[in-house]
Amino acid sequence: MSQSSANSEEKPATGLLRGSSVVGGATMLSRVAGLVRDMVFAPLTGATGAADAFFVAFKIPNFFRRLFAEGAFSQAFVPVLAEYRQKGGVAAARELNDRVAGALGGTLLLVTLVGVVCAPLIAGVFAFGWWWDGAEREKFSLATEMLRITFPYLMLISLTGFAGAILNSFDRFAVPALTPVLLNLVLIAAATVAARWFEPQVMALAWGVLAAGVLQLLFQLPFLVRYGLLPRPRWDWHYPGVRKILRLMGPAIFGVSVTQISLMLDTVLASFLPTGSITWLYFSDRLTELPLGVFGVAVATVILPNLSRQFAGKDPRRFRHTLDWALRSVTLIALPATVALFVLAEPLLTTLFQRGKMTPFDMQMAAWSLRAYSLGLLAFMLIKVLAPGYFARQDTYTPVRFGLIAISAKMVLSLLFVIPLNYYFRLGHMGLALATACQAGINAWLLYKGLRRDDVYVPEAGWGAYLLRLVLANLAMVAVLLTALYYWPEWSGWPWWERAWRMGALVAAGGATYLLALLASGLRPRHFRATS
Repeated sequence: MSQSSANSEEKPATGLLRGSSVVGGATMLSRVAGLVRDMVFAPLTGATGAADAFFVAFKIPNFFRRLFAEGAFSQAFVPVLAEYRQKGGVAAARELNDRVAGALGGTLLLVTLVGVVCAPLIAGVFAFGWWWDGAEREKFSLATEMLRITFPYLMLISLTGFAGAILNSFDRFAVPALTPVLLNLVLIAAATVAARWFEPQVMALAWGVLAAGVLQLLFQLPFLVRYGLLPRPRWDWHYPGVRKILRLMGPAIFGVSVTQISLMLDTVLASFLPTGSITWLYFSDRLTELPLGVFGVAVATVILPNLSRQFAGKDPRRFRHTLDWALRSVTLIALPATVALFVLAEPLLTTLFQRGKMTPFDMQMAAWSLRAYSLGLLAFMLIKVLAPGYFARQDTYTPVRFGLIAISAKMVLSLLFVIPLNYYFRLGHMGLALATACQAGINAWLLYKGLRRDDVYVPEAGWGAYLLRLVLANLAMVAVLLTALYYWPEWSGWPWWERAWRMGALVAAGGATYLLALLASGLRPRHFRATS
């Protein structure tokens, strides 16, 4: 490879690293705030029926939000916006934004009105077990009441996602990545300050969700104005760009959000399981989402506009290089995160959440589902970076086909795992998490094989040595963690401050061992600035 060629690739890779670092840092702040939020929730709600009801009312608008704001809409809108900007400049991009704002805003308003009116029906779909079982009707009624309050969050956060997609398309990553911090801060305030004025107290959290949606949208608008990107909504469904986005969104709604659909199916099935199952799944999923959100989503956010521009500019070499960089980057984080979550599942949960109404038994139950979820973490991250390889090329149909295969397998596996695990061990919720991990693995494998088959992605040299380094570094980290746990076996009986410093020491020791082992094997930061 010539020197000029190497330099041409190093610059975009360095830009991707810088962009991912910005998004990752901001997302880390948001995730840490989210952990604090959940630590505040745990002693307030415990693993009770009221907690289960709130998490259902919170998950439903979040489910649709991830389909539309972060999923289908973003993956369809960003490539089309990149195409308009490439061919017509900023003026064409602004005109597209105006039409999309009108169509999206009007649709979201209608959907929100329908959702509020039909809250009992929607709650009945997602918590069918509560509706079916007369003994659980109180839980169902509470979930319905809170859903009427939380459902408008869908409209507010979807518009926030639209604003963030515009900023990301112009390489303004920090503000959209920081915005979720506001949700966590508002919910912390609702739990610590406002809850005393509500009965039951979880109602304060529902109102906090609504207030956070308003605040997040208002936070984005001044930055759109500052950069001259604030849309002027125009109702024009016949505009070619709007119609193209809608055409791409249809299959993308399913293709990019298979994981979210899978997690909501977990909620439906968990409504038939013992009280606390939804809460156990929620807290274990939250810990899995930490590395996924901080790094997997950060890399995916940065590479999609870059891949879209590279495809529009007919530059397949850089397209492949960007994908290869993304795959190496997420693998570097996903493997040690998987190992750490599996080995430290119960100590982590106990340290963070065991207080007040949250008991040691709840931590044991949540640890089983966390271990199962962790087995799919690498696959979850791979999906985040492989899917843009299709969407950047405006191919939303292939991921749908793969998603259908994966979700079908998940439904079968859920029954195969949940029924015996719940009957013999009362661990049905672990079966749901395990089926979700398997589904993610199937989906990631199909996405990867599809890119290889179509010659869109070809692994660059050095993957064998790279994976060997990662395996050896993870083995060293496991040895350190297991040795520490041998001498520190009992976590539930310690006060919170003692758990905290011991967990901090474990994380520091494990992380340092991993990094030192990688450095000893010859891996250096420069390998992630130019991977070829």
